[in-house]
Amino acid sequence: FGWYGFNPGSTGSMHDAATAHTAGLIAVNTTIAPCFAGLMVFFLRARVIEPKRLDVGGFCNGILAGLVAITAGCANVKPWEAAIIGLIGGVLYQCASMLLKRPRIQIDDVVDAFAVHGVNGFWACIAVGFFGDPAEGIGGNGSLYGGNQFPTQLFGAMLIVLWSGTLSVLIFLPLRTFGMLRLSDTFQDKGADIMEHSPQKAYAANPAGEGENA
Repeated sequence: FGWYGFNPGSTGSMHDAATAHTAGLIAVNTTIAPCFAGLMVFFLRARVIEPKRLDVGGFCNGILAGLVAITAGCANVKPWEAAIIGLIGGVLYQCASMLLKRPRIQIDDVVDAFAVHGVNGFWACIAVGFFGDPAEGIGGNGSLYGGNQFPTQLFGAMLIVLWSGTLSVLIFLPLRTFGMLRLSDTFQDKGADIMEHSPQKAYAANPAGEGENA
């Protein structure tokens, strides 16, 4: 529900018909894109990609991917364009998730954070350059309608990659060098909840009162 706060809420006001219409359009787009993205991932994992099973976790990540994909252009595109952005976002998420798991890459991204936020964040930025009809009067300037927004969006997206990538290397490379980037195998096997948090009784095999005094 947070997305409905910071997407429609980014209009800053709803004191007249124009701002209320903008906020309403944003809310609709913020609903449509994740629906299409989630269903796309659900379909791909159930019917196309082995082991062809219903994957609720993938469905939820597909929804998140769609939310990320529509955020940049949520106020500047029509609902049918939001559906296309969501569909493409779902495909991009699935492809990125599979890519990171390939034997030659094997990046440990347990929750598919990069596939959801990194890949679809990039897609969100450049999607604004494709979609959005200037004639609609909602701020769109997409290349599909003869606009020239795409180069600006691509340049901005690349700057974000450069900025975040450089800072990430400066932070994570020293941590990796000193062996502080990841937890030990024992720590991971037992789990951070058991190793760090309390009370451990919350994870006892027997419920309170069974086999011991509560």
